[in-house]
Amino acid sequence: MITFPDADTHSQMPTRRRFLAASLGAVATLGMPLIAGARTTSKIKYIDIHTHLGAFYFGQELTADLLVRFMDDHNIEKACVLPLISPESAPVAQPVTTAIEAFKEYPDRIIPFCSVDPRAVTEPGKRTGHVAGVKGIVDILKRYQEAGCRGLGEHKTGLWFDAPQQMALYEACELVGLPILFHLDDIRNPDTVGLPRLENALTSFPKLPLIGHAAGFWASISGDATFEDFGRYPEIPKKVTPGGALDRLMAKYPNLYGDLSEPGGEKAIARDPAFGREFLIRNANQLLFGTDVLMPGQKIPQFELLASLNLPEDVQYKIFRGNAIRLLKLTGQ
Repeated sequence: MITFPDADTHSQMPTRRRFLAASLGAVATLGMPLIAGARTTSKIKYIDIHTHLGAFYFGQELTADLLVRFMDDHNIEKACVLPLISPESAPVAQPVTTAIEAFKEYPDRIIPFCSVDPRAVTEPGKRTGHVAGVKGIVDILKRYQEAGCRGLGEHKTGLWFDAPQQMALYEACELVGLPILFHLDDIRNPDTVGLPRLENALTSFPKLPLIGHAAGFWASISGDATFEDFGRYPEIPKKVTPGGALDRLMAKYPNLYGDLSEPGGEKAIARDPAFGREFLIRNANQLLFGTDVLMPGQKIPQFELLASLNLPEDVQYKIFRGNAIRLLKLTGQ
């Protein structure tokens, strides 16, 4: 077993990195299965909204070839590759060029996303700087679009969710038509209970699809969520208290989506399966299948969980692929 240092020292509660590092092992050879467990039996091909390429942990590199093997093993037709460029986002950056190169190698399988850290091109607190920042970001995003990028993410900065620089980035993405997949916890793009900062962005940019991800976003499925819950995963089982921010915001804002990947998405549904199933059905038009696969040997519990819920086939189609086709403007699907 390879062990990894934990770069997140902000909290002593379980984090995404601790969860993965504690439960995943190295793959010794390419002849071994990439992902442990049975292959998926879903009749509907998945579009995976959330994958990564590179070495999030030392010695655990996920290459484009290995990612496509994983996709073949699990009935995934296409996968979005998300860069990680902000200093808070990963121990080692995963540049946009890696996603674009994977797309060039596998144009029918890989969908590249781009990423821009708004701190690099905006001046906080000054309207003139904000305007210049938006224009600069738009120019960058257009170049990424020309290279094939269909979205922006994983957006994962150390700024408050609606900080001035963040709002400049959201404005630019709305202008060029790129949805944003964001990480939200107690450190990265943080918000407060009830997600008022996220709601500010949803209101300000109603044509911008915002796709939520990670512990803080998914903790907000429950009406009793606290800020401390934003930095940890819930116990299983743990009943969901009705009245959570996610149901309220998804009902009010059609531009809000949920990414079911990584432990946050999986545990939000698995903690209270009866509530989780109804949540998936109720919000089927705004939820997206994802794995957040980032290393060989990674356990992906979403396949088994979603199969166990016996969802109606139309709901499966929307979550597994239909919403991604619509959101990313994929054709011929």
